[in-house]
Amino acid sequence: MAEAPLPAIRSLPSWLLGRAAARGRALVAEALAAEGVKMWHHVVLSAVRDLAPVAQADLGRGVHLDPKDLVGILNDLQAAGLVLREPHPTDRRKNAVSLTAEGARLLKRCERAARQANDELLAPLSATERAQFLGLLIRISGTEG
Repeated sequence: MAEAPLPAIRSLPSWLLGRAAARGRALVAEALAAEGVKMWHHVVLSAVRDLAPVAQADLGRGVHLDPKDLVGILNDLQAAGLVLREPHPTDRRKNAVSLTAEGARLLKRCERAARQANDELLAPLSATERAQFLGLLIRISGTEG
């Protein structure tokens, strides 16, 4: 079924960005699924790599994930042998999370798959247009700096 014509709505930058974001998420989710990974699992693996050893609470705040959801994801990742939770080296009351060697290998494959999905998303743009588009997205997304 074709979408109803809504020219006023469909011309809004927010609507267009939402559609592009949804398409991008779908492409990345499909690419990650081929590696057996869900989107949030990939986010957490990436954050662990960048922050490790990281206290579990700091990790949750860093990726803006509810603590209950983070525990479930970490349980999945630990059961798969991708992360390790041990007492934090400077504060034994906290858990520190780090990647295992297998987690690092899987993350590399996931990052490659996500880059390919993003290349597919941006395929209609030239290299110059991509650079300009990314710069503009950074400026309007509030993630600059």
